[in-house]
Amino acid sequence: MADTAARLYLITPVLEDSSFAPQLSEACGTGAVAAILLRLAPADERTLTNQVKALAPAAQEHGAAVIVTTDAKADLATIAARGGADGVHIAGDPSLVRELRERLKAERALGVGAIRTKDDAMTFGEAGVDYLLFGEPRPDGSLPSLESVVERAAWWAEIFETPCVAYAPSLEAIEPLAATNAEFVALGDAVWSHPNGPAAAVKAAAEILERQEASR
Repeated sequence: MADTAARLYLITPVLEDSSFAPQLSEACGTGAVAAILLRLAPADERTLTNQVKALAPAAQEHGAAVIVTTDAKADLATIAARGGADGVHIAGDPSLVRELRERLKAERALGVGAIRTKDDAMTFGEAGVDYLLFGEPRPDGSLPSLESVVERAAWWAEIFETPCVAYAPSLEAIEPLAATNAEFVALGDAVWSHPNGPAAAVKAAAEILERQEASR
C-alpha cells in the first residue's frame, strides 16, 4: 500500500504544435506535478521528435517527467530518445508492450492505458510496464464510471507492486481516487480548462491530495 500521498500526473489535450509550452510551464511550475503525458497529433517521426524537443523542457525544468504518446504509426521509442522524453505510453497491446520494454530497457518509463479487463491489467504488469493508467477518456471522449475506476484502482493498488494512475475527470473526483492508494492521480481538462488557469487547478488538486493523506 502507498504510504505517501498520491502524486499528480497531467494529460495534455492532443497537441499539433509546440504552442502548448506556456501552459505546461505554468502547471509544472507549481512543483506539484510528477509527470506529464504529451498526447501528440499524428505526424511524421521528425515532426513528432521536434515537438517533443520543444515541449519537454517546459515540464522537465520544473521536475516533471515527460511521457509521450501518439496515434500515429510512429516509432515511439525513437521519438522519445531523440526528443529527450522520459518515457512512452501506449494503448493496451501486449505484443507492443513486450517489444517496447525490450527496446527501452531501464532507460525510459513505459506506461499503458486503454486497459479493458483485470486479466489485461495483469498481463501488462507481468510484461514489465512501469505504470498502468485506469479510467482515462475513451477514443470517443466517453468515460467509464467513477465507481468502476475506483474499484479497479483499489484492486490493483492492494495486490500489485507496479504503480497505477487513476484518471480524475474533475477535481471533485480526486479524493475518492486517492483513497484507493493509487500512486498517481491523473488530470486532463480539469486542469487545462480551469477558469483560473492551470497553476490554480494544480494547486487545488495538490491540496486535496494532502488533505486526503492527512486524514488517513
